[in-house]
Amino acid sequence: MEKNKVALIFTGGTISMKVDPRIHAAIPALNSEEIISMVTNIERFAQIEVINYSNLPSPHITPSMMMEIAELVKKNIAREDIAGVIVTHGTDTLEETAYLLDLVINTEKPIVVVGAMRNSSELGYDGSSNLSAAICTAISPKSKNKGVLVVMNNEVNAAKEVTKTNTLSLDTFKSPEFGPLGIVDNDEVIYYRDIVSRQFIDTKKIEEKVGLIKSVPGMESDIIDFFINSDYKGIVIEALGRGNLPPAMIPGVKKAIGKNIPVVMVSRCPTGRVLDTYGYEGGGKHLRELGVIFGGNLPGQKIRIKLMLALGLTNNMDEIKKIIEFNTL
Repeated sequence: MEKNKVALIFTGGTISMKVDPRIHAAIPALNSEEIISMVTNIERFAQIEVINYSNLPSPHITPSMMMEIAELVKKNIAREDIAGVIVTHGTDTLEETAYLLDLVINTEKPIVVVGAMRNSSELGYDGSSNLSAAICTAISPKSKNKGVLVVMNNEVNAAKEVTKTNTLSLDTFKSPEFGPLGIVDNDEVIYYRDIVSRQFIDTKKIEEKVGLIKSVPGMESDIIDFFINSDYKGIVIEALGRGNLPPAMIPGVKKAIGKNIPVVMVSRCPTGRVLDTYGYEGGGKHLRELGVIFGGNLPGQKIRIKLMLALGLTNNMDEIKKIIEFNTL
């Protein structure tokens, strides 16, 4: 029986690291062939085609590089001989890359992003087990039309929903709002639920000058002014609670919107959407009346990616608002 063929794109991360004895710290070291050799018996399930993009720790991955990875995924997912594409990635920024891929690639074929929490020098290295689970997910017909998936610790999560929740734990990648889509058990992916709706942003450009602010009590407008004066094209604010800001931030918000710089608001809370519930100065209703765009229940790092893509597509504030508020209200 002909085996499914999977394109495996390596970008680096802890999955490809081991401890350098000279500096006593993990660094990029393993090549793709060495990593695949640790995945035993995978030849029984799939034929693997390796594509080496980089061997970088994920803090080195920029949004423009994420777009390059997206183009590489598009090129290979379009091939008739490829059943699915897997991207290995460092976990620090994995969720941003996965969400970007989910937004800019429109395909029914499975795309899976995978990484590791322990380097290959540590006991219990999870790179090989995570990669084998990712391969099982990518070749499964059940994984079609589910968007980009993140597979770690035998759990399958949607790119839109998943986030890194712990600096150390093997089960760090979770979907706090709704839970995982499914699991990988006995070399088979099992899904418990589906994604209700997905969004596609048809752009090959990305605007990298988008700032992210976490609001705290007593915050003023000086940080917003810095972004405005530094020619930033968009600003994301992780607001308090349901979507409220200290009143001293309001002059900066007004100034940014007055200069046609979109200001997008989400909550700094780990779950729950922002809404125009409160009518006092700096409350959600006041902010909406000023022209602040509401980002639903996405975390700041993801809504920033979405705003970057929206700005890569258009400068029209109404169109940006439609893109950002898609399926959030």
